[in-house]
Amino acid sequence: MAPKYKLTYFNARGRAEPARLLFVAADVEFEDVRVTFEEWPALKETTPMGGLPTLEVDGVTLCQSLAIARFVARDVGLAGKSNLEQAQADMYVDEINEVLPKMGGLMFITDEAVKAEKMKELDEMIVTKYSKLEKLIGSTGYMVGNRILWCDLVFFNIAFNVENYKPGTLENYPKLAKVVENVKLNSRIAAYLAGRPETPF
Repeated sequence: MAPKYKLTYFNARGRAEPARLLFVAADVEFEDVRVTFEEWPALKETTPMGGLPTLEVDGVTLCQSLAIARFVARDVGLAGKSNLEQAQADMYVDEINEVLPKMGGLMFITDEAVKAEKMKELDEMIVTKYSKLEKLIGSTGYMVGNRILWCDLVFFNIAFNVENYKPGTLENYPKLAKVVENVKLNSRIAAYLAGRPETPF
């Protein structure tokens, strides 16, 4: 019997979106629970680590977004076909994922001078990390090998946020832009994106 997956997060892309994209790309059914910020205080006490997302799998609850995404990738066959491919994919995820919390932190800064400084740091981080990845990945349109893996979906999610923050960033990175384009061209992902709720993050 196939496992049952229940993913719980806010009504946002945020840290849960890579797991959602993995389920969609692999055509694996999952329950997508989206809680409101009003519901969160009461729910927080029931979560093992006091945060979201969580993933319930056959009675076991997993926490931490990267642990969840990595587990889903392995479970649905999108982690890499060999130990070496899996290590490469993990390497790219670990490198690029630092951008997301840096970007998310801007939402809570009210001091304009501090915010400007943090934006400068973020801009420098994006250039540094995009440049590294552009040099490291091949020209197949995928970060590792010749098919979508979890690193492509994690990057796609971050690139989506970066383009909202600073449109045109990908224009300077043709290999990374091709990765994003290939994810968009996946028929299951395209259908999901067409119906995805519009959220601020």
